[in-house]
Amino acid sequence: MKNVFIEGIQGMGKSTLLNRIHAAVPEFHVCREGDYSPVELAWCAWMTQDEYEQVLKRYEPLRDEIIKNTVREREHFVVSYTKIITDVPNFHKELEKFEIYNGRKSLQDLKAIIFSRYSNFSETGYLFECSFFQNIIEDLILFHQLSNDEIVEFYRELYAKVKKEQFLLLYLYSDEVEEAIKIIKEERSDAQGNELWYSLMLEYLVHSPYGEKYGYRRFEDMIVHFRHRQQLELRIIRDIIGEKAVILPAKKWKMEEIFCNKSSPKRI
Repeated sequence: MKNVFIEGIQGMGKSTLLNRIHAAVPEFHVCREGDYSPVELAWCAWMTQDEYEQVLKRYEPLRDEIIKNTVREREHFVVSYTKIITDVPNFHKELEKFEIYNGRKSLQDLKAIIFSRYSNFSETGYLFECSFFQNIIEDLILFHQLSNDEIVEFYRELYAKVKKEQFLLLYLYSDEVEEAIKIIKEERSDAQGNELWYSLMLEYLVHSPYGEKYGYRRFEDMIVHFRHRQQLELRIIRDIIGEKAVILPAKKWKMEEIFCNKSSPKRI
């Protein structure tokens, strides 16, 4: 079994595709956003032993839950803290400080962490959501403010670390970016109609260094950003990943497109 990476901008149906593939091939080890993953750290705290021990001491009532949701990786501890349901004040905000994204790490440190984890990953049979593009590219654009060419070179170096014989990227694509975002604005609302995802996503864009530089404020700015990201990700696929990627029409794909084609009878 290969390691399958599902990507595409927000609203393309990544979770739906992941669930369909997992239902068809339950042997896959699934890594969704927030789960512990051997390659991705989104929504997880990345701590040294000293930092980890301090957190255990500070949140003694949650000690067992923290340990249960921790994986040790050499000298670091990865805590899937969003999996811990608690009303203990400030716990999630405190653990969020140990995430690697949103400009919390220097570009040099971010690169070292990501590259080392891909270099060390040699297992197979994983099904990843948003682990190769989404969180990394958002950070490189919005917080480190790299140019498109610099991001392409980042991925050229990263892809050199990937075990290519076991790698497959499924990329969900649509020309109708604005329509896709309008749909998830409504879908990801609470019972009172408050657009929870949209408000958080817009705040994230507006207050990023890139968003502040270019004056992001409105829905239209979000669409510009997602179109930019989609074109950049397609360029990385074209220039670097090539035949190890399959571009699928968002929400219009067929399972047979994923599992085989004429030139490759068995993709996964």
